[in-house]
This record gives sequence, C-alpha cells and structure tokens, in this order.
Amino acid sequence: MPERLTREDVAHVAYLARLDITDDEIELYTEQLAAVLDHAADVAALDTSGVPPTAHPLPISNVLRDDVVTPSLDRDEVLAQAPAVEDQRFRVPRILGEAP
Repeated sequence: MPERLTREDVAHVAYLARLDITDDEIELYTEQLAAVLDHAADVAALDTSGVPPTAHPLPISNVLRDDVVTPSLDRDEVLAQAPAVEDQRFRVPRILGEAP
C-alpha cells in the first residue's frame, strides 16, 4: 500500500456517501478502515499462483436423485375420497368471493 489512510480520506469518503459523521467517528473509522486495508494488502501479497480458482472452498456435487418413473396413486381412487370433484379434478372454493 503506497500510503496510510488519512482522516481526510475518511472524511472525503463520508462526504461522497453523504454521511454526516463526527470528528470522533472519523478517528474511529480511520483506524478501522486502515486495519481492513492492511489486511487486504496482506491477502493480496500471498502467492496464489498454485491455487486454482474456485467458487466454493469445498468440493460440491449434485445431491439430487435421478428422476425415475414410479407408479403413482390411482386417479379414480383418489378423486373418490375428495369432498368435491369437477371434470375429473378436485373442486375447491374460489379464493375470492365464493364461500366454501
């Protein structure tokens, strides 16, 4: 990092972000942001040439099962147990307007 973060830098960023911060907050944020930037510089300095790019730190595989056709319930048997049927489908009350 070429130079240390200054109070003026923090005040300028606060101005651009339209944040109204006090002098005490400027002092606090200057220290905190400098620590964050120092850590980012430490990470940037690491040799990652042998590390492949990844989207996740752990290997991930698809956990879904394969689609397999299996027998389902008999339509007529299920509809026979329904309280109301219309055109070979469950009849349900309208959401708006009609009482059950």
